Amino acid sequence: MSVFTAATDQSLCAHLPVLGKDVTVPLVTGGEVTYAALDYAASAPALQRVWDDVAAYAPYYGSVHRGAGYLSQLSTDLFENSRATVAEFLGCRADDQVIFTRSTTDSLNLLAAVVPADCQVFVYETEHHASLLPWRDARVTYLNAPRTPAQAVETLERALADRDPSPSSQLRSSRGGPIGPALVCVTGASNVTGELWPVKELAAAAHAHGARIVLDAAQLAPHQPVDIAELDVDWVAFSGHKLYAPFGSGVLAGRADWLQDAEPYLAGGGASRKVARRTDGGVDVEWHSTAARHEAGSPNVIGVYSIASACKALTEAGFDNLVAREQHLVTAVRAGLAGVPEVKVLSLFGDDAPRVGVISFVVEGWNSSHFAAALSAEYGIGVRDGLFCAHPLVRTLLGSDPQEVGECGAPEAEPGERSLNAIRVSFGAGTPDEHIERFVRAVKELVSKGAQWKYRTEDGRCVPDRGAAQL
Repeated sequence: MSVFTAATDQSLCAHLPVLGKDVTVPLVTGGEVTYAALDYAASAPALQRVWDDVAAYAPYYGSVHRGAGYLSQLSTDLFENSRATVAEFLGCRADDQVIFTRSTTDSLNLLAAVVPADCQVFVYETEHHASLLPWRDARVTYLNAPRTPAQAVETLERALADRDPSPSSQLRSSRGGPIGPALVCVTGASNVTGELWPVKELAAAAHAHGARIVLDAAQLAPHQPVDIAELDVDWVAFSGHKLYAPFGSGVLAGRADWLQDAEPYLAGGGASRKVARRTDGGVDVEWHSTAARHEAGSPNVIGVYSIASACKALTEAGFDNLVAREQHLVTAVRAGLAGVPEVKVLSLFGDDAPRVGVISFVVEGWNSSHFAAALSAEYGIGVRDGLFCAHPLVRTLLGSDPQEVGECGAPEAEPGERSLNAIRVSFGAGTPDEHIERFVRAVKELVSKGAQWKYRTEDGRCVPDRGAAQL
């Protein structure tokens, strides 16, 4: 039985339709089925609105900022208007900058490149690698996985209070010692468990100790409203391809001072205002102080416009409606999995923790890659398996050593053998309830009856053995 009335389901899905909803895929057991895309946390499908807007603009595409022709001027206006749209979507403050990048990973690497030399960075081991790894050249402190939101805040407060002294700083710790600049990096919603983090409370703790905070909103922005001013964070980073705009663009938005004081992330055309040869044979450069300082080269106008289009579509649809529908889907998935004793849902904060449409689990007696392969080959359902580019977190949730080495998406055991990988199902705008119902039914059937086909490992992936007969 559907968790929605037909009218509600059709109304909400029709309001934000996505591409690919009618794509059919072959089943290894024979026949075809409409593909159930339940891997939104990796890359969400494009909104039809985004695709239509990009297609309408494409004939008018031109170079931006440096062209006198009509199409160049039109493209420049579209590019800068997109910046204003994103700023509005994020609730940016008047003096915040919006910089367009390639992705969340690129955004956080940009920020890592501009932090002051004596900055100390604090990051939880629970972060996606995009948030975990860029700070390795800084003085970085990795914080243990908290088990409650309150513990996350307490852990951060203790770490900030005890942070390393900096002789050159004018700031003083609560104990009277000098402290330098500090930056906290935290996710808004986990890409593994979907759980929401206490961002506003963490921001308050950071600022109380003279630190700044950057929010990785890659998994939050597509599902919940993100308001920089209301959350009181210093920066926000997210990716277009998770926001229903898969054209290779991302955003870093927030305070301008560190960005303006640092050398450009990339040196080249567009970042420079003036370049002149010196008499000694060198080159003098005057860099832009605007967002252009970190946007060298020809920008991804299509990608930027697609993000702006998605921001408008989500705003017009209303996050209240989107959140309400998604929570119905979350409830349906969790209720279905709870009815299978062999399934263990992964969680940091417990069953009652608020979360977005991202749920990871393991199945007793199954290799996770084998299970995901069977969902695809036998039911036409696309999910993700592996460590989700959050190796320390998944290892911790699975009761393994968080320092143990693992490979993203690669099975560590043959089908039927235990592995330390997990399965992730994720969804959002445009997901019909039939896909969720099929997924729950498939999980129950695979656990109770087993796979209908034989599988083998090929190039690090579990795949159907095409030479084998149906079991």
